[in-house]
Amino acid sequence: MRWPAPVSAYPEALTPAWSSDVRLHAVVRGYVQGVGYRYFVMQRARKARLVGWVRNCEDGSVECMAEGPRAALERLLDDLHDGPYPAEVTRVDADWQLPCGDLDRFDVA
Repeated sequence: MRWPAPVSAYPEALTPAWSSDVRLHAVVRGYVQGVGYRYFVMQRARKARLVGWVRNCEDGSVECMAEGPRAALERLLDDLHDGPYPAEVTRVDADWQLPCGDLDRFDVA
């Protein structure tokens, strides 16, 4: 028996019809620390007028939380996969969530 996918697998089902904003939580793995990756993400997010943060994790990954229009977040997710030179992204784990509205401007945490 196959279980249905969790509701979070269908972000359109989580987003109220009156809201076009969603939340993206992503963890980026690879050679992503010490290469300007966080500042690259911050620049792209601010340009898209997203709110949230990006930070280094102890395991060598970079974590990002952002809210805004889904289309802008999808572009940011594409940027997370690319990263700046000389970053080498090996994996991006992304989770779409309901927006909480608790984030301010986009900053490096």
